[in-house]
Amino acid sequence: MPWWIYAAFVALVTALITLDLCVLHRGEKSLSVKKALGWTVFWVTLAMIFNVFIYFLYEGYIVPDWMTLSHASGKRAAIEFFTGYLIEYSLSVDNIFVIALIIESFRVPAEHQHRLLFWGILGAALLRGLMILAGATMMAHFEWTMYIFGGLLIFSALRMAFASEEDFDPEKSMVMRMAKKIFPVTHEYDGKYFFTIKDGQKFATPMLLALILIESCDVVFAVDSIPAVFGVTRDPFLVFTSNIFAILGLRSLYFALAGIMADFHYLKRSLIVLLIFVGLKMMLDEPIEHAFPAWHDYKNIISLSVIGVILGIGITASMLHTPQTKEADQPGPDSSPDAP
Repeated sequence: MPWWIYAAFVALVTALITLDLCVLHRGEKSLSVKKALGWTVFWVTLAMIFNVFIYFLYEGYIVPDWMTLSHASGKRAAIEFFTGYLIEYSLSVDNIFVIALIIESFRVPAEHQHRLLFWGILGAALLRGLMILAGATMMAHFEWTMYIFGGLLIFSALRMAFASEEDFDPEKSMVMRMAKKIFPVTHEYDGKYFFTIKDGQKFATPMLLALILIESCDVVFAVDSIPAVFGVTRDPFLVFTSNIFAILGLRSLYFALAGIMADFHYLKRSLIVLLIFVGLKMMLDEPIEHAFPAWHDYKNIISLSVIGVILGIGITASMLHTPQTKEADQPGPDSSPDAP
């Protein structure tokens, strides 16, 4: 893919996030659930419009075929982008759990949470760009890297299965201990600012600590999600763009779902199965293609269908799930205030 296509995409993303922070959300205020849902629909719609652009780009309608440096058809590229976007967006749901815990732990004021997430997601986009570049370079030069990435996804799934968000304690984090050694820290907020001045000395506010922890957690999540998208496509442009569009929608998704995430009882189990499936596909893709050459023509649509079914089952089961109530909390038929 020509370098100027990447440059144009980065310019587009820069314009969007600048419009978001400097124009649409210039005032510091909390984001309502209704408005967050509207922004979530906006970002998803924008990603789907970009997917149409992907189709025409890879078909050679935007630039000549020889300039794309890719043999993928428009249909195949569009399916790979959508599948990668779906995987990344789904895995972001688990990221929301951790972000909610960080914000709650640091008691970030509601009116400043949007700004905190903006800078957190901007930093995440830059870090993921570097990680995707490194991953693409490794896979281009070392074929065995796909087996490492596939095993890493399966390991991440098992770790997710046995991990508990309730055990998360920001104060015990190594990142927090290192940050406090570098910056003098105050426990008081100074509005939206990451630093404050006290008695002529600069102190880091809890806003900066929360931002650092969000960034470090995103790096951990990226170790899971980026190989997962590489399991769908090895095209670095599709991996990069699908990741960035999913990240751009993460902030509004947080405000839309943070309060009801506990109701998605089975979604995390679906994500575990999803990671295992993509990890196995990544490791077995070439052996299956050697045994069944037709697999090359149908693997993308099969992967998208399987991933859709996995997520659909998790969401549907969560919606049908009824929390069990303790019998002690339900009054019996003969109970009365005078009962002994």
